[in-house]
Amino acid sequence: MTTLIALLVFPGGLFLLAGGMSYEWVDRKLIARLQNRVGPRWFQPFADTVKLFAKEEVIPAGVSRALFLGLPIVALAGALTSALYVPVGGVAPVYSFPGDLIVTLYLLGLLTLCTGLAGSNTIDRFSLVGATRTLTQMFSYEAPFLVALLGPAVMAGSWQISEVNAYAQSHLMVLTQPVGFLVALIGLMGKLELPPFDSPEAETEIVAGAMTEYSGRGLALFYLGRKVELLIGLTLVASFYLGGIGDPLDFLLKTLGLLAGLALLQSVMARLRIDQIVGLWWRYGALLVLAQWLILLLIGGMTQ
Repeated sequence: MTTLIALLVFPGGLFLLAGGMSYEWVDRKLIARLQNRVGPRWFQPFADTVKLFAKEEVIPAGVSRALFLGLPIVALAGALTSALYVPVGGVAPVYSFPGDLIVTLYLLGLLTLCTGLAGSNTIDRFSLVGATRTLTQMFSYEAPFLVALLGPAVMAGSWQISEVNAYAQSHLMVLTQPVGFLVALIGLMGKLELPPFDSPEAETEIVAGAMTEYSGRGLALFYLGRKVELLIGLTLVASFYLGGIGDPLDFLLKTLGLLAGLALLQSVMARLRIDQIVGLWWRYGALLVLAQWLILLLIGGMTQ
């Protein structure tokens, strides 16, 4: 019974959905204040989700029905499953095993992959362009984000998230690995297609990108998956780089602090072109993290 509650209510299931929507509201509210706007009311993300679920889901002609209906479910399921291994809410993971960090990162990549496949499944030109941009951006940001999170894991000597989190509670790795911390934050923004990395869904160019043909339940599930991934991503970065997460207050302070930093970056930067997003980041971001890895390994070898 306890396990079922943990999976469906807290720290999984309902808590993740409510938490993801709450963090999205905080993000939108902070950006609005920074831009001298009022911003949405606290229940706006919840109202938007209910509205989408109540709308008719239109299936366009020329698509694979199974893929069109199944991809949003797989995207959300991957995000929710990844939370099993992460200290969401400041409590211990529901399930943990050696190597769960790699599994979690692959599960977090399902949303982007499903979004690209969803856009490729239609014959709409805006969806196809959005899908191309989404998959291109995925290849450019997944690897640096992965490498940035593996840095603390290497220092902790474990690929298990709970053990890295425990190690980080006595080692503030944002000071020893500042490049990895910045790359992880920017990589998270790129994964979630947050401004200025929102070229795959640029409304002034390609309507809604890969999501142009989606409506109703399918669109709601994709949006929910992105909100949950925002919460999971912030939790991972905070637990690895900001001294670990030991309790709910610790969780709130660190993740909301990171969210405020993301909101500031979204407010002060204009949208980048897809060639700028891909070329500059892959060329320098990944190389900087690898260089930091080399320095840490050399220092570790010299101290032994």
